[in-house]
Amino acid sequence: MRIEAIDLFYVALPVITRTADGTQDSLVVRVRTDNGLEGWGECDASPLISMAAYVMPMSHSNIINISEALIGETLNSPEDLVHLRKKAADYGLDIQQLDHAISGADIAMWDVLGKYLDEPVWKLIGHSSSHKKLPYASVLFGNDPDETHAIATSIVERNFQAAKFGWGPMGRGSLADDIALVQAARDGLGPSTKLMVDAGVIWGDNVDAAYERAVKFADLGVTWLEEPLKTEEVNAYKKLGERIKANNINIGIAGGEGADFYRSADDMMTNGGLDYVQIDVGRIGGITEAKRVADRAKALGIQYVNHTFKSHLSIAASIHVFAGYKSFDIIEYPAGNSPLILDLTAPSGIFRDSNGFVQASDAPGLGVDVNLETIRKFQRSVHIEIDGQILFKSSQP
Repeated sequence: MRIEAIDLFYVALPVITRTADGTQDSLVVRVRTDNGLEGWGECDASPLISMAAYVMPMSHSNIINISEALIGETLNSPEDLVHLRKKAADYGLDIQQLDHAISGADIAMWDVLGKYLDEPVWKLIGHSSSHKKLPYASVLFGNDPDETHAIATSIVERNFQAAKFGWGPMGRGSLADDIALVQAARDGLGPSTKLMVDAGVIWGDNVDAAYERAVKFADLGVTWLEEPLKTEEVNAYKKLGERIKANNINIGIAGGEGADFYRSADDMMTNGGLDYVQIDVGRIGGITEAKRVADRAKALGIQYVNHTFKSHLSIAASIHVFAGYKSFDIIEYPAGNSPLILDLTAPSGIFRDSNGFVQASDAPGLGVDVNLETIRKFQRSVHIEIDGQILFKSSQP
């Protein structure tokens, strides 16, 4: 089969706030083939900037848009898809947004290829089985301990066995303020629910600030401290990890969502000393690149965890990446109330079973269906024109 078209849909809630919440808008990508099949993917990036990477005029041989690299090409096998992913990277060698933008098309190509070959994506990328994962409710800290406690209580009421609190006031006040936030989360969750903390790179390269929080959070039974430092501060991550281990502090260090390409993730794993590497399939270049990281993490003895704060379309793509690794047994599961989390794929989604676990589907492709009504409801109208030439104009799905 051949790729016939790549369709771009910018969806957004009516009001966008500065809250660190990636479920407020999205770029959804559809790949259509000449035999009538279609696949869907999603980017975790600024939608309009990523759209430009698909339609912008050529600057020179290393800046050619994604659509030109892919449309008209043959897609019959996993090898074809890997070749096309590389071709798009070669065409866009100097496009800094390339990896974020190509993520949507890469996911969509795996989806359509799975439908064509009648196989789930996890099998096409090399896994022999699909193992259940424990989803952790991924939420933001409340504005204060009381609000955080209420959020934690609601998570328990929804029968989650694990939760991660992040961003919000964390790191913006004193050490005592941060401890109070985490204590409130722990009190609301109770002693048996797994708790993780996401600091949102708030301490930059300040190893001392991150370390003193790690010590106190470990006392509260926190499984990992996520992104305490900026992604590029690899040496600082190494110092932090070494200090924690030297003093037998029982907490892991997680990071990697800011790794926008494979080598960045590999650097954090091999030189930063991470215990958990968290990869966003909608940022790093899609399923193709995320699977490379998962394989590398397995070889290094580091636990791979997805980073997903988007829709169930992204959750579906993410779980296929590490479905076959039984030891990678936990998955981020956005637990907010944005209609772009669940409704983008309703009625199909990656839902918890009676025991609270999730599992990659055995159905062909990603195993979820896109809700066209949701796209129509939240679609933003975009028109890109240069000197009277229309490069892109939104169309209904």
